[in-house]
Amino acid sequence: MKKAYIYFENGTFLEALSFGADGTSVGEVVFNTSMSGYQEIITDPSYAGQFITFTMPEIGIVGTNSKDNEREIPHCKGIIVRKYQDFPSNFRSQEKLSDFLCKHQIMGICDIDTRGVTAMLRDQGAMMAIISTEFSEIEELKARLAKSPRIEEINYIQKVSITDEKAHSKGTFCFAKMDFQTPPTHKTVVAIDFGAKDNILNELVQAGLHVILKPHNFDAQEIISLYQDKKIHGVFLSNGPGDPMVLQDEVKQIQKLIAAKIPIFGICLGHQLLSIAHGYPTEKLKFGHHGGNHPVKNLANGKVEITAQNHNYSVTDAILEIADVTHRNLFDNTIEGVRYKNAPIFSVQYHPEASPGPTDSKELFRQFAQML
Repeated sequence: MKKAYIYFENGTFLEALSFGADGTSVGEVVFNTSMSGYQEIITDPSYAGQFITFTMPEIGIVGTNSKDNEREIPHCKGIIVRKYQDFPSNFRSQEKLSDFLCKHQIMGICDIDTRGVTAMLRDQGAMMAIISTEFSEIEELKARLAKSPRIEEINYIQKVSITDEKAHSKGTFCFAKMDFQTPPTHKTVVAIDFGAKDNILNELVQAGLHVILKPHNFDAQEIISLYQDKKIHGVFLSNGPGDPMVLQDEVKQIQKLIAAKIPIFGICLGHQLLSIAHGYPTEKLKFGHHGGNHPVKNLANGKVEITAQNHNYSVTDAILEIADVTHRNLFDNTIEGVRYKNAPIFSVQYHPEASPGPTDSKELFRQFAQML
């Protein structure tokens, strides 16, 4: 392994070993508390522009395989781990994690005190950093980091969204058959791709919906016409990376869908964009929620759901003027779900499709299908 060097914007400098792609990369560092599913996390488009620090100390043991990708091409900047295991032990493994990262030009560094990095991010907040296998001098790294744009200044949606419309027909993965199911569909929805995870689309299909995926720069009037002609029955707004306040063009199109009274379901970034489209800006969390073990209380039935999460921004309590809060985060009491009072619209901040993570909240996909 080559030596690698990481410099954080707060002045922290660490030496490490590289098991991923060579080079120099700048991004925002966050931490993820999931105990498993590193491949699904790495290939989640919502991590575009970010370095993922895994709190799970052992990474690499199950290798990688093509069926566990959330998107074909990963968009994160890299991963930071305590110990990398280069000898996969899993019957589904097709490729070592190191080879997977190198193939996609993603950095991977190990021999880092990830507990220390996590505590630093918890106390000081998510921060920008530069990782390099080329430069080792602190002043050089500091200068390059200072010249690089911050994550909130980059529109990553343009990088992760599809460019042409396409249909999605496969359902969820069936381990008994080692393949994806294709259940019958009854209603049609348009899913707007801001960086949608494949398993979100799989769960929509599994709930009995035919999914037409459209790019982020969609034409709301086209969708409204399809809805009025009863060719589609609702709209889904996907997850995605970055600051939702950057997406003003997309917000204007969503406002047209809202005005047309089209049934809408939003997850993560889609949840945030619905709030903004209603006139209620989001706020950035100190270090975000990233992991597969976040407790969320369902206020409708009083049950606690363990959820998978990946977001840096949150809808504020100001939304209570026009929506009922349906879910609250039990770590910090932030809003995790809302149902709008005078429209067939609901949304959640967390990931009910898991991948990785628990499946406590999969019922939401069936609720959307029933609403349609």
